[in-house]
Amino acid sequence: MEPVEINVGEYYLRAFRNDDRVSDVPALIEIYADPETRRYMNRFTIDGVPTAEMFIMIMTNGWPKDYRWSWAVCEAVTGDLVAGIILSNIDLSFGFAEVSCWTHPAHRGKGVLPLTLNAVLGWVFGATDVHRVVYKHSVFNKSSQRVAEKCGFTLEGRLRETTTVDDQRVDELQWSRLATDPHPEQLP
Repeated sequence: MEPVEINVGEYYLRAFRNDDRVSDVPALIEIYADPETRRYMNRFTIDGVPTAEMFIMIMTNGWPKDYRWSWAVCEAVTGDLVAGIILSNIDLSFGFAEVSCWTHPAHRGKGVLPLTLNAVLGWVFGATDVHRVVYKHSVFNKSSQRVAEKCGFTLEGRLRETTTVDDQRVDELQWSRLATDPHPEQLP
């Protein structure tokens, strides 16, 4: 599949880029320099231009083979990268995917992820054979918990010591959202 672009009013979702017109490299380096980002998004480290370029290449390579779909969430007017959404472990034969996401430190608390992740899930459930999306985060990451709740995910349970935070093994909470679940605006 080719990368899918999604317009969400004040935000525009597109593939991560590093070309002669647009480069997400500086913003990715800035985002991953943030201690809070490094604390929770520690499975991939971006610590300079080479690793940022590799990250973009990895994100780009997932689209044609349908094993990873990713979006750079940008301000519609300025084009500034404000967040990222990644669907990985995609299995279209079983209708399964896992989502991870992050926000630029300067844009946290502004509702960027609930708005844009709901738009991505609307596309995923409406245009693909994905039926179930899983969202996992550290038990300490209350911001991620709020995103899960605002996006209509259902808490399924606690996964014991499946990630690390501050060099310590910690539990994760696992949430899921199904294509048949009500859209968050329809929740009471």
